[in-house]
Amino acid sequence: MTVRFGLLGAGRIGKVHARAVGANPNARLVAVADAFEKAAREISSLYGAEVRTIEAIEKADDIDAVVICTPTDTHADLIERFAKAGKAIFCEKPVDLDVKRVEKCLAVVEKTRAALMVGFNRRFDPHFMAVKKAIDDGAIGKVEMVTITSRDPGAPPVDYIKRSGGIFRDMTIHDFDMARFLLGEEPVSVSAHASVLVDKKIGEAGDYDSVSVILETASGKQCVISNSRRATYGYDQRIEVHGSKGMVAAENQRPVSIEIANDKGYTRPPLHDFFMTRYIDAYANEIAAFIDTMSRKGKASPSGADGLAALKLADAALKSAKQGKTIRIQAYVLASKPDRRSPCPS
Repeated sequence: MTVRFGLLGAGRIGKVHARAVGANPNARLVAVADAFEKAAREISSLYGAEVRTIEAIEKADDIDAVVICTPTDTHADLIERFAKAGKAIFCEKPVDLDVKRVEKCLAVVEKTRAALMVGFNRRFDPHFMAVKKAIDDGAIGKVEMVTITSRDPGAPPVDYIKRSGGIFRDMTIHDFDMARFLLGEEPVSVSAHASVLVDKKIGEAGDYDSVSVILETASGKQCVISNSRRATYGYDQRIEVHGSKGMVAAENQRPVSIEIANDKGYTRPPLHDFFMTRYIDAYANEIAAFIDTMSRKGKASPSGADGLAALKLADAALKSAKQGKTIRIQAYVLASKPDRRSPCPS
C-alpha cells in the first residue's frame, strides 16, 4: 500500500515531514500547500509533488492523508475539515492551545471516525523507544521515578514566544507526553516553578524561559522535568527511569559518537544543534507508524486524546507556577483511553 500525502505548511517543520514522507517507500508526497507559494515550490520540486491550495487537497481523489504543519491556530479547523473530507490526518502538536476547542475538534474526529495522529515525535526516537522497551520487558522492575531533561540551545524569537502559548504548552508539552508514556499512569498532581533567567524580553512577553515540574500519580510514582530555553553546549535531551529493580537511561546524542584522548584530556564531539538533526530518525519512524496504522486500519497513536491530556497537564503546570501551589487533577478525564504501547513502525 502506497499512502498518498498532501502537506499543509512548507515551513521548517513542514520540510522535516516532507523528508520523512519522501524517504518512505510506502509513501508519496503528491501535493504541497502554503500561503507562501515559493516555500511550497521549494519542497514540491524536491519530491516531485504539485503545489495546490488547501481547498484542492481537501477535494482531491489522489490524496489519502494530510500532514498538518501550519500555524497552531489553524490546526483544529483543518483537522475538522479533513476529517469530514475522509482523509487520514497527521497533525503537529498541539491540536489547539485551548482545551475546549480541542474537545470540540476531537468530537468531530470521533463522529467522522477519522484517523488522527498527533505529532509527539519523541515517542519514536530509537533511544527513547529502547527505554520504553526495557520498561515493558521488566528489566528495571516497576517504574518508580522518571527524570526528563529537555533544554534548547537558544530561545526562539520573542514574536514566536508571544503566539506559542507559552513554554508549558509549546516546549514542556513534549515532556508531559513522554512522562505519561513512561510512567504508565496518569498524573494526579502537578507542581511547577518557572523563572525568567535567559532573556528578560521573554518575561515582558508574559512567558518563562526556565521551568521545573514535578508530576505525581495516584500510586506515588514521580516524574521530574527540567526545561530551559538556553543550553550553551547544544540540544540537551536526556531521560532516566528508575525502577524497583534498576534503572534505564537514554543519554544525549551526537552527530558522531567518538572520544579523543590526548594531552588535553578526554574530549567528545558537540551535541546536535537542534531538533531537526537530533530527531531525524524519530520523524521517519513517526510517519512510518502513521502509514502502518492506515494499512492495518488500526488506532493512531499518539492520538487526539493523548494531545488533549498533555495540554491539560500544561495548563495545570502554568496554573501551578502562577499560583505557587500544587494543582490536583484527579477529575481529569480523557476523551478515550490513551495508548502507551511501545510504537512499532513498520
